[in-house]
This record gives sequence, structure tokens and C-alpha cells, in this order.
Amino acid sequence: MDSSGYALFATSIGACGIAWGSRGIVGAQLPEAEEQATRARMRRRFPALPEVDPPTWVQRDIAAIRALLDGEPLDLGDIKLDLEGVGDFHRRVYAITRRIPSGSTRTYGDIAEELGDKGLARAVGQALGLNPFAPIVPCHRVLATGGKWGGFSAHGGAASKLRMLAIEGARPASDTAPLF
Repeated sequence: MDSSGYALFATSIGACGIAWGSRGIVGAQLPEAEEQATRARMRRRFPALPEVDPPTWVQRDIAAIRALLDGEPLDLGDIKLDLEGVGDFHRRVYAITRRIPSGSTRTYGDIAEELGDKGLARAVGQALGLNPFAPIVPCHRVLATGGKWGGFSAHGGAASKLRMLAIEGARPASDTAPLF
């Protein structure tokens, strides 16, 4: 892992972005409305990184992300993230979120409870709203209480979240409220 850069790559939901450095993936980006908008966002997020062909280890990560977005029930937990600059609370939220299997969901309250305080549900939502690694950290799998969609900061908002959940065949953890 001796190079740094970013690249765009085609997926079933549009052009995603990925950025890497010597310690792992430094960021990932779900599609914007158009590929140029995704590229512009990557340039803003990673102004010091060049757009280059990804090294082999990043190509493997891209292949896994593509497969997930094509509906394969993959665990992206082995993708190495560079968490430098990510605060402890956010790290803990992202670690729990990464353990949610494809096709499953949890609530903000579930994650807050696992962190030790159900009252942290709003803070969990805020941390996931700032997730720099979507969909590697699968924030789309986290719902509001009762299986309600909750927010989603990616382009398309809740509709994009629902589309990703539909690709995975996900149902709410409570299974009391239909997603689709």
C-alpha cells in the first residue's frame, strides 16, 4: 500500500468513488446525479490526491463493492479503512455498523444501546450522516425506530437508501413496518 489516489468506478447504481492511501481506504463515495458530480465531490473531499488507476488491492475492494451493489450478500469487513482523523465515537459507530450483515437492518437506537446509552441514538444518526466510507460502512442498513427509513445524506436521500436495501433484499430488523 504505497500509493495514494482516487478513482471512480461504475456500479449498478451509478459511478461511485474510492480514495486510498498508504494505510488503507481513506474514503468512499456513493453516486451523485452524474459521474461529473461524483468526480467533483471526490476532488473537493481529497484535493491532494490525484485521480489515477487503482492499485491491485484497491481493485479488489472495488470488485467487492460492485458485487455488493449487484445484490451479492458480501461482507466488506475485510476492506482496510484508514481511520486517521475519525473521532473515537464515530469509529465505534462505524465498527458496529460494519457488522450489520447484507440484507439486514438495525436501528439508530440499537447501535446506541450497544454503545451503552440508548440516548445516543441522535448522535449515532449524526455520525452515520458524516460517514466517509459509504457503502463500506453500510449506513444505509441503519433505520429509525419502527423500521422507518430515517435520513440518508447520499444523493437521492431516502430513495437511494431504499434502493440499496432493495438490492440487498433487506427487511427492517423489527419486521413491523414494510420498507417498500
